[in-house]
Amino acid sequence: MLLKSRGRYGHFIRWILLAVDFLVLNASYIATCLLTDIDHQPFYGKQVWLMLNLAYLVVVLALNSLHDRRVVYIDRVLMLLVKYIMLHAVIFLMLFSFVDEVVSWKTILLFYVIFTLALAVWWVVSRKLLKWYRSKGFNYKKIVIIGGGTSGAGVRMMQQLEEDQGYGYHVVGFFNDEPAPEIPNYSGNISDLEQFLGENSVDEIYCAIPENDRQELQHIINLAERNAIDFFYVPQFSKYINRRFEIDTFGAVPVLSIHPHPLNNPFNMAIKRGFDLLVSSIVLLFSPLVFLPIAIGVKLSSPGPVFFRQERTGYRGKSFQCLKFRSMRVNDKSDSLQATKDDPRKTKFGNFIRKTSLDELPQFINVFMGDMSIVGPRPHMVQQTQEYSELIDKYMLRHTIKPGITGWAQVNGFRGPTDELWKMEKRVELDVWYAENWNFMLDIKIMLLTVFNAMRGEQNAL
Repeated sequence: MLLKSRGRYGHFIRWILLAVDFLVLNASYIATCLLTDIDHQPFYGKQVWLMLNLAYLVVVLALNSLHDRRVVYIDRVLMLLVKYIMLHAVIFLMLFSFVDEVVSWKTILLFYVIFTLALAVWWVVSRKLLKWYRSKGFNYKKIVIIGGGTSGAGVRMMQQLEEDQGYGYHVVGFFNDEPAPEIPNYSGNISDLEQFLGENSVDEIYCAIPENDRQELQHIINLAERNAIDFFYVPQFSKYINRRFEIDTFGAVPVLSIHPHPLNNPFNMAIKRGFDLLVSSIVLLFSPLVFLPIAIGVKLSSPGPVFFRQERTGYRGKSFQCLKFRSMRVNDKSDSLQATKDDPRKTKFGNFIRKTSLDELPQFINVFMGDMSIVGPRPHMVQQTQEYSELIDKYMLRHTIKPGITGWAQVNGFRGPTDELWKMEKRVELDVWYAENWNFMLDIKIMLLTVFNAMRGEQNAL
């Protein structure tokens, strides 16, 4: 979710953050000058300095600024960083082609390595600082949410904004024609809105009433305009539809167009598959160093094969043989009964490799063979797929991409047994969100979180 920030003192904060961007740029330039001067490859000079700053100014004007966004996730920050650096390099090299000075490609590459790393650190740190600052009650926006029922889009909007106070949104009123005293900040019926706006300071209104209530919708828009309040409409989509939309128009008629599924793009598919092949090849190349000790431990723990093979649901519902190190004694319920915390079928060594996720390592073979990806929805047993596809709406959407060794649901705490239906519903919701919002940096983020969780021990790994 990307929402523009115009909160209290917001314009001052944006200018300060942008000024630091330029300080980072010039610090990177100075560092490059100091390093390249040692090799007698000068990078200094007023023309080079001026063109570097001018190129960044053009980039800031051409692209959406990170500092104009109040809600933005780290993977999106890094994707925007790549766009900034690439466009800056193109503009700088175009400008530099008109200058007689000679600078080696090695020197230019060194500058962009330093600048990329420095800007990445600054952007991530600045987002953390802003969230901390806003969580203390500064630079916040007062908002009102209208309609959507007691469990609809309006309530979900409020939950999203209040989950993290670091985004700086304070919900000061919730209006709904269905009485909802259990909802925080419930302020009455929609008819009470006009009086509330006259008595309270409000920055933004988020309206989630159905579009067929045209008269009431127009009345709320008029109230927002009359009180100089920014108005946003929250469409009544299913909670499983989390993809970004763009608004277009046919004459005076507004039209929402959905972004294509990211992994329907052949370029994105090639990037993901190429990364899977690269990482799985490296892991398998060095696998004897890790696989052999684990295999010995499995063999000593109980009689039976080293690998456990299980038929699971894969891409587009096609089943495949998923590989794991065997962590249980051989039994006839392995394809129908999920593991539990004190499952007597587990061996002591098996419990250890499950807790540390080492039992999943053979799935890099599945990745190399193309049945799985490193990151994606965890593959379920075929029996589970048959059961839950009838119980959970949109369940099969999680199979529109390849299953993964780790996934967005797993790093968000939904790993392990799904003994209650709501757990699987939440897992499906997160899996579908991942499929519809995929980008390469999100995969990197999930992999890093997986490693971190494995090092500290997975609480839900049973």
